[in-house]
Amino acid sequence: ALHDFSGQLGEQRVHFHAMRLRDSLFLWVGAAPALASLAVAMCSPRDSIPVAASLLGDPSDTASSCLAQRLGRCGRGGCGRGVRGNGAGRPGRDRAGPASKTKKQIFVSYNLQNTDSNFTLLIENRIKEEMTAFPEKF
Repeated sequence: ALHDFSGQLGEQRVHFHAMRLRDSLFLWVGAAPALASLAVAMCSPRDSIPVAASLLGDPSDTASSCLAQRLGRCGRGGCGRGVRGNGAGRPGRDRAGPASKTKKQIFVSYNLQNTDSNFTLLIENRIKEEMTAFPEKF
């Protein structure tokens, strides 16, 4: 299933393209057509934090791998900060929100110049809104 959506985040218009595959999810984030980076994250049976790897682009640019890791959350942790979502701060609740329920391998291509943590949190929250509104697309 293919799903395109966009959002005005701060002063920037951001476009999203989600492609749900059998056992994985491909998510492209950007303002213009480009594929400058690609990362993958997947759950590991030995850790509650998904394993993430950069597949394409500058390995020192961690925006794609961090976003993939946070969206593919198996439990706590990931790239230096927790995810705010449903049930945040309440024990026994899934704090990662709807994305953690996919339990899929996630490929992310983040193609924006702005990698500020506040901006990437807006990106992450916009994705989670869409996942909540259209779970069948993810």
